[in-house]
Amino acid sequence: MRKIAYLFGSLAAAGAASYLVVYLYRWQWQRAMLCGVLLLVVEVMLLGLVMLGRLTRIEDRLRDSDRRQRELAARQEDALARLRTGPGPEPSDTRFSWLDEPAERTYVFVPVLMVTGVLLSGIAWVVQRIASATARPAERRLAGRLAVLTAPDPRSPDDLEDLPTLGAGRSRARTVRVAAVGVVGVALLGGLVAGLADLTQTRDEDVDDSAATSVVVQVDMRGTDMSAQRRSLAAEQVWERCRDSTSVPLRHATLGDLGDGLYAGVVRPALTAHDRMRLRGCLEDATLERAHLTVVGIGDADRDDD
Repeated sequence: MRKIAYLFGSLAAAGAASYLVVYLYRWQWQRAMLCGVLLLVVEVMLLGLVMLGRLTRIEDRLRDSDRRQRELAARQEDALARLRTGPGPEPSDTRFSWLDEPAERTYVFVPVLMVTGVLLSGIAWVVQRIASATARPAERRLAGRLAVLTAPDPRSPDDLEDLPTLGAGRSRARTVRVAAVGVVGVALLGGLVAGLADLTQTRDEDVDDSAATSVVVQVDMRGTDMSAQRRSLAAEQVWERCRDSTSVPLRHATLGDLGDGLYAGVVRPALTAHDRMRLRGCLEDATLERAHLTVVGIGDADRDDD
């Protein structure tokens, strides 16, 4: 599902970018801005999908890390238990075997030995308690170090497959491919910017020898209450707005009604080819609500024409 979203998002971004370039070439700024906004929306959507995927992978890694941490803690406790219950000399059940001997024998130093034994037992007990209190962290640290050497849990055999290979890094071929793609992308972007700047810049062109330039436009209105007066008003509004779209302002240009939604304008002096393209783009741009102008024809009129 995510791949399908990436595919449709990429197609939408490519279409919006293509129409953005086309409308900039045609000098249709309103439509170019709409395509630019659409391109930004699609890019933000794609960025959101990428970020969502990254966050999902981070959550999965954190979950796996917690699981492995719990397994490591269990192995540590297991190693600690094994260290504490390691093999040792079997304690004798009879600590004072001389007490079991026949009572007919007389021991002179029995009371002294008994008192000394009690004192030594107390000292040994204190030493044992101190040693056990101070040696517990060392045992835990030793168990933590030995936990990595323990065998993996047989109930989860996929742990070893999930671990990265030792010494596995970014290969040289992959680095070269990434660098090549980056260089090609930068070159294409630079060529696109340079080509668009060359197409849309205003140049000093040769003056046309024709007397004037005639423009015929078709006005289409959307709505049931669009009368001829509203159509004429819309045509006048768009025509007045496009007077300063050319390099030479259209000061003495008027627009006449030919009927059936057709209007004709005469521009003096004649416009150059670049100015005609700019005027056509301004007239056909979507700037007026529920009104659309289409340039039916545009051409030069000779001085000998009436």
